[in-house]
Amino acid sequence: MDEVRQLAQIVENSRNIVFFGGAGVSTESGIPDFRSTDGLYNQQWDYPPETILSHTFFERHTEDFYRFYREKMLFLDAKPNPAHIRLAQLEEEGKLCGVVTQNIDGLHQAAGSKKVFELHGSVLRNNCTKCGKFFPVQHILETEGVPRCDCGGVIKPDVVLYEEALNDDVVSGAVHAIASADTMIIGGTSLNVYPAAGLIRYFRGSHLVIINKSPTQYDHSADLLICQNIGQVFSQI
Repeated sequence: MDEVRQLAQIVENSRNIVFFGGAGVSTESGIPDFRSTDGLYNQQWDYPPETILSHTFFERHTEDFYRFYREKMLFLDAKPNPAHIRLAQLEEEGKLCGVVTQNIDGLHQAAGSKKVFELHGSVLRNNCTKCGKFFPVQHILETEGVPRCDCGGVIKPDVVLYEEALNDDVVSGAVHAIASADTMIIGGTSLNVYPAAGLIRYFRGSHLVIINKSPTQYDHSADLLICQNIGQVFSQI
């Protein structure tokens, strides 16, 4: 593929790559895309998923939140795919300065990536809302109803829900990685989710690459567009 060869050349000539990814990075690991035609947001529930995954719903209907969360948000058997693995290798080779992800599955770290900015948090971390005690994700799966700490507090996933702000430190780190990169590769995201998608405006480097199966609003700014599965692309560079 000419486009893949172009990407390989860009990667070869780059010294400071940042990767910005979304749900499409994890679909090849068996995790559903939220907004695809058959994705999570198009399935039928008593409430829209956007409502269930909101701070207000978590506070007012915690048991219903967890029923949905355990069934639709936890995919702990998923394994890193070629995109996750190659990105980790690029970091080890000293070419990648960071991964900025909208995903909450922890697959980048599972593949070996160290510099990962999880804009929307992670299902792997859970804390008591009262005393702050940490709980692994297995605790959420092994309990029923509303999981509670020994102190009586409700346990909440370290996931940014609707109505909640992004973590300032994570955003700051992501902005610094993006602003200092000479190449930015965007993959598996519609770039429709804000404020996360707005962070790419901080990129001032030489090459902007977008790998996505559908068009994005930033396609006109890209030096290279690749409309293929991201895992397939990364397995060839």
